[in-house]
Amino acid sequence: MTTIENEHYKVSIRNQGAELTSIYNKATGVEHLWQANANIWPWHAPNLFPIVGGLNNDQLHIDGKTYTMQRHGFNRQSELLLLESDAQSAKFSLPYSEKTLAAYPYKFDFHVHYDLIDDALRVTYKVINMDRKDIYFSVGGHPAFNVPFNKGEQYEDYYLEFETEEKLHTHLLSEAGTFSGETKLVPMDGNKLHLTRDLFANDALVFKNMQSRMVTIKSTKHDQSLSVEFPHFNYLGLWAKTGADFVCIEPWLGCADTAGKEVDFSKKENIQLLRMGHVFEAAFFISI
Repeated sequence: MTTIENEHYKVSIRNQGAELTSIYNKATGVEHLWQANANIWPWHAPNLFPIVGGLNNDQLHIDGKTYTMQRHGFNRQSELLLLESDAQSAKFSLPYSEKTLAAYPYKFDFHVHYDLIDDALRVTYKVINMDRKDIYFSVGGHPAFNVPFNKGEQYEDYYLEFETEEKLHTHLLSEAGTFSGETKLVPMDGNKLHLTRDLFANDALVFKNMQSRMVTIKSTKHDQSLSVEFPHFNYLGLWAKTGADFVCIEPWLGCADTAGKEVDFSKKENIQLLRMGHVFEAAFFISI
């Protein structure tokens, strides 16, 4: 376990998936990250790579060959290397290996960097193309934040405030975790989405190319809040396990397959292309 901290936060990260396991607010004494109750949802904040969401039949099609890959990719199950760390930052790496090549035939080095910058935690994804060809990938975050923040409060006291007031249509998911091809207008209160226990009864809310690039968890009872800013990500997932005391705010560059539509990975919706010899980088920020 690696720990970084400053005057505002104490943050812990495990090597598996380079996954955040704790964001502790020193001023309020509040643990803001879901503590991975194995009976409800056994993760804290998975980093998704090289796919986001589910594939049709868990199959990836690349250059005429078929590979098997589970939802959200293999990074979250992998042990990453700690490249370096100091008091306020840590850098992790997942380099390609024979194991990854068997599931994903590209040579890469995937990095996850964490930096505390005043009152924000910056999470940076970096992909280095180590191959002698172009490579394709998706990447995203899946952090789960405790709601309510404090004991004695109710889940329904909280809401998500979007940076911009806009009409939001969620792209509906099938039971297999792929898009059905249908959309549904999400009922909003201005730029607010009120949290209810049945909000995610039909799986995640998925928004594509919306204007807002920041979502904030707020309460009707007090001024404490938590914001996720995602300037580099054009898709967003929101999700919680029904009845659980958390909400996930998930910046994505990539998404699930559409049911029944099998395409080559290079043609997948919102796929990221990284040219030979190039480096990709994108970041999101968590602030309290």
